[in-house]
Amino acid sequence: MSLPSYPDSSYPGQPAADHGPYGSQAPAPTNGFAVAALVLGLIACLSFWTVVGGLLLGLLAIVFGIIAALRTRQGRAPRRVMAIVGAAFGALGLIGSVVVLVVVVSVFDSQEFKDLEDCLNQSSGQTAEDRCMDDFVDELTN
Repeated sequence: MSLPSYPDSSYPGQPAADHGPYGSQAPAPTNGFAVAALVLGLIACLSFWTVVGGLLLGLLAIVFGIIAALRTRQGRAPRRVMAIVGAAFGALGLIGSVVVLVVVVSVFDSQEFKDLEDCLNQSSGQTAEDRCMDDFVDELTN
């Protein structure tokens, strides 16, 4: 009875080219910029109503997404779609935050808000302040 023949390996203690030293596969390449862009873009979309959430995180997501996309184009990293989606979410968060910021600035710069400030400064109690607030809301909605 003869033993089966196996392919000759150069050294039995060396791992194969596609396996780690303990028989597991080598880790897949990652793209940290793409992951960061996606996470920051999602947070920017969820917190676009804040200045830090929408403006800062959205801008960072766009920058990281562009860097990650360029790295994938050069063949140095995977996950191109993740980078693009992260940059797109960052852009949406940034745009939403800019819209909220413009609306807030326009409300605070409006004549109605100046009238509210004057009314609150001249009010003598809680009832008068509540009436001022009701008038302000009515002026904004009309």
